[in-house]
Amino acid sequence: MKVAILAGGMGTRLAEETDHRPKPMVEIGGKPILWHIMKYYSSYGLNEFIIALGYKKEAIIRYFLDLHYYSSDLTISTGDGSITVHDQQRGPDWTVHLIDTGLVTDTGGRIKRLAPYIGSSTFMLTWCDGLSDVDLGGLLAFHRSHGKLATVTTVRAPGRFGYISLDGDNVSCFREKPADGNGWINGAFFVLEPGVFKYIGGDATSWERESMERLAADTQLVAFRHSSFWQCMDTLREKRLLEELWAEGKAPWKTWE
Repeated sequence: MKVAILAGGMGTRLAEETDHRPKPMVEIGGKPILWHIMKYYSSYGLNEFIIALGYKKEAIIRYFLDLHYYSSDLTISTGDGSITVHDQQRGPDWTVHLIDTGLVTDTGGRIKRLAPYIGSSTFMLTWCDGLSDVDLGGLLAFHRSHGKLATVTTVRAPGRFGYISLDGDNVSCFREKPADGNGWINGAFFVLEPGVFKYIGGDATSWERESMERLAADTQLVAFRHSSFWQCMDTLREKRLLEELWAEGKAPWKTWE
């Protein structure tokens, strides 16, 4: 199963970091958050990724081009550019499709631009700015048991987020943040069928504000409730929180050796 990752946004709320590099390259414990997300999916045996690029895409492309060499000792001849790899360390065995989805394309538009690479099979989707210990196996089983086009992982979070109203497992509507901060919110970590592409108009379509609302109206969107760890990285304070968890060996998303 393929995993699509949206990695093209400008990350303006984390400008202290994203003025110099794209948000997916912001590091947690010396590794880009994109690497952490991919390692998490890989721990479930999901190793083919389609990454939607946009803002500062060159940094992400360069990272994957060089990833093979980062873990090895090298001898470089500056005369002819030849490289000899010594004591090569095997890196993650991933297939990575890097797709330019435009600089200002909205989230729905980015997803739709990935359609030719996703094909006709069920796929997973997430953003490149949050970490979780969501049970991906359980998420997929839940999705298949409901037979809908889309499943969203919902999580509890502070009231600064808008929230999702549920009717059983069906998503009924999207509302402004509740006063008590106790609503379910969109935690990403989706499972989707290719039929969702017909709910996306074009580049200016917002997945969250338009496509998901249309899916909900057609009762084609269900919610997988996740009550354990989930943390976005929208601010410098949130980045530091993730850094502390990693440094202390308490990162819930680290499910690999």
